Amino acid sequence: MSTIDENHDIGTCKESAATYSDYRCRLTGVIENIISSTEDKKHYSHIDYEPIPSEDVIVEIVEKIREILFPGYFNREKVDPVNMKYRIGQLTSAVFDLLSDQICRAIRYECFKYDLPCSDCTRRGYEAALVFLEAVPGLRSTLAMDIEAAYHGDPAAKSFDEIIFSYPGMYAISVYRMAHKLHELGVPLIPRIMTEHSHSLTGIDIHPGAEIGESFVIDHGTGVVVGETSIIGSNVRIYQGVTIGALSVPEDKCEDMRGIKRHPTIEDHVVIYSGATILGGKTIIGAGSVIGGNVWLTESVPPKTTVLIEKPRLIYRRNGENAACLEEKDTLP
Repeated sequence: MSTIDENHDIGTCKESAATYSDYRCRLTGVIENIISSTEDKKHYSHIDYEPIPSEDVIVEIVEKIREILFPGYFNREKVDPVNMKYRIGQLTSAVFDLLSDQICRAIRYECFKYDLPCSDCTRRGYEAALVFLEAVPGLRSTLAMDIEAAYHGDPAAKSFDEIIFSYPGMYAISVYRMAHKLHELGVPLIPRIMTEHSHSLTGIDIHPGAEIGESFVIDHGTGVVVGETSIIGSNVRIYQGVTIGALSVPEDKCEDMRGIKRHPTIEDHVVIYSGATILGGKTIIGAGSVIGGNVWLTESVPPKTTVLIEKPRLIYRRNGENAACLEEKDTLP
């Protein structure tokens, strides 16, 4: 390389360094503006000495709980009869420490935010985490019934293992059941973070406040919505795109509706096919009923009732023919 080229390269590098320095100096003003914006109460910031719950840690807790609920399925290390006590003990201890800390953070955050009297958040965190872990055997029994119901109602399922490993509905139900238990214990914020994490992965949105009985099946699942005050009985099966939701509420009435039953009740042994929308807190779908695909319901249905949309008239047109001259027929000849 010639001396001229070398000098040119050096000059280019010096120019780049000067340009970078200029932008870095301007960045100082940008940072100051961002910091100033955090003082605006209309914006959302949490700059405090007390930490709020961590979404990443809560997701970690969800996965560790799944390892406890299904030992040997999701563990990175092998679980065998010799090391099982050690593995389960280690996991359970880790969940207790992580979960109690996150619960404490959530309770303390609400106390400070709403200026509530001290409620001994540290002790409550320990107590709620321990009560939750005491409920694990019962959760395992309920999930076992969910798995069996999924298997016996789906000819495509080759094994229980396939359902546990790969069915998005099973993942969503598993996370819902752990979140619902924490919801029952009065734990703020964390249950919703859990179910919204599951929602982001599966497309299935189940509010942790919903009450759902045993042997619950979500088949395929994408687009399913189950609202906060929904009550679902046992042996219920729903398909993709089903909404068990609330009627729209005017903005000025929203506060009045908090805590009021706004979502339907689905009784035992009901099947709801894809795309059905069932709305309203007074709507009850009676036991043993079948709700067909794309049905829209805002009123109750008696037990053992099938609700269907009238079969549409299909029009068949042969490709390549002049559409204006075609005769519309119900079926092809």
